[in-house]
Amino acid sequence: MVSVGAKTAIVVGAGTGGLAAALDLAAAGISVTVVEAAAGPGGKMRAVMVAGCPIDAGPTVFTMRWVFDELLAAAGTTLEREVTLTPLDVLARHAWSERERLDLFADTERSEDAVGVFAGAAEARRFRGFCERAARIYRTLETPFLRGARCRSPLDLVRRLGLRRIPDLAAISPFATLWGALGDHFHDPRLRQLFGRYATYCGSSPFLAPATLMLVAHVERQGVWVIGEGMHGLAEALARVAARRSVTFRWTAPVAAVTVDGGRATGVVLADGERLAADVVVLNADVAAVAEGSLGEAVRGAVRGVPQKSRSLSALTWLLVGEPNGFPLHHHTVFFSADYRAEFEALQRDRRLPDDPTVYVCAQDHGPGNGTTEHGGPERLFCLVNAPPTGDTAVFDAAAVAACERATFARLARCGLEFQVRPEARRLVTPADFHRLFPGTGGALYGRASHGWMASFQRPGSRTRIPGLYLAGGSTHPGPGVPMAALSGRLAAAAVITDRDSTSRSGRMVISGGMSTR
Repeated sequence: MVSVGAKTAIVVGAGTGGLAAALDLAAAGISVTVVEAAAGPGGKMRAVMVAGCPIDAGPTVFTMRWVFDELLAAAGTTLEREVTLTPLDVLARHAWSERERLDLFADTERSEDAVGVFAGAAEARRFRGFCERAARIYRTLETPFLRGARCRSPLDLVRRLGLRRIPDLAAISPFATLWGALGDHFHDPRLRQLFGRYATYCGSSPFLAPATLMLVAHVERQGVWVIGEGMHGLAEALARVAARRSVTFRWTAPVAAVTVDGGRATGVVLADGERLAADVVVLNADVAAVAEGSLGEAVRGAVRGVPQKSRSLSALTWLLVGEPNGFPLHHHTVFFSADYRAEFEALQRDRRLPDDPTVYVCAQDHGPGNGTTEHGGPERLFCLVNAPPTGDTAVFDAAAVAACERATFARLARCGLEFQVRPEARRLVTPADFHRLFPGTGGALYGRASHGWMASFQRPGSRTRIPGLYLAGGSTHPGPGVPMAALSGRLAAAAVITDRDSTSRSGRMVISGGMSTR
């Protein structure tokens, strides 16, 4: 419990969750200092310079814009005022070979027609039923789960929904796997593979993740946008707004430890020995790093760690500046492997790089409307394949990485895509690199994997075992992804404000946008 009248806060980490927490805390009249090890904001939502061009090297898909509409409205501005937004007409292009291609559209009827042309009228009807089920799952979980404080158990979720909505809870099939549930909707294995890929949005396997992840399909149908300044530009915009709200930023200021006095968090010690005091500390850090002691022994026990077997996926990524040829890329394009089960058995069971990976390509310079580039010449391209989160233990040797790279670009070539890229205009990032960037994770990019029906209840919430110490970020509730990380920051700020204004944790506070926390 924080002392009544807490007036100062330190936010450790200027990722999306930390920036959202800083904005809401500042709006509540709390003096906020954000300390960040890097030279600027973003965390995993970072940009990397390649051949003189900034390429988004983290999240590339922007959905659930209502999260940022509400966040910035509470900060006295609008999303459109801070960044350039354009909705995508084609949500993503999908390919299995040179001849097998399927676009999904923002217009559900156009998607249904496209599915019909691709896989037949019966599959188009099944797609319609799938969309209805995905929407129902989303509507069931948005308020009690996504917007609310962490549910400690399924019973807690039932209490929030109320007895009258138990049928809705049953309909989300919490005990079924995503892959199994998709088999109820699609007979064409390619469609099952396409929608099963949504499990990887939270670093998970479709063969182990719960069917509730079908809601991702509904999220995308609500809209996918392109940010003109890039995804990293969103982080810069949030930091800019926070600075206008008098939030202080300390860049290149890594934290060595959180200080705990009298059983409560009281500030931080920077790597250079400087001590900063505050009434509360919000950690926008991976919970695995906290649990392993990267932020000091005093807070090691504040949260449970993530066992290696429970880590989410990592990735191999290639950042390229070059010219793609032979395949009409859209902003988001996915090239599927021939055997999805074998791919995930390699990743999950064998902890090795797949022989035939599914490849995601973000063509950052492709226009949102017609899929063509906004300019001639070389483009910024981001290519990703899933990889095991073993960057701290089983670091892949050069031969294994080279073999995966050959398999990756062979998969693209089988679909007709080839790149002309100079050697100096490419950069490879491995799980070991991600582990160095985000210590304690092994390169896992999404915290704990969403495997099994209890996984969603195992992520920590905003509050920790140490009074005055709070958590935000993609490894905490409600989960990974840019909008979810922002929600985690808002929930952390709401918990701080509630604890400041009340001596009882059973009180309830509603903040702008309708979110609430116990």
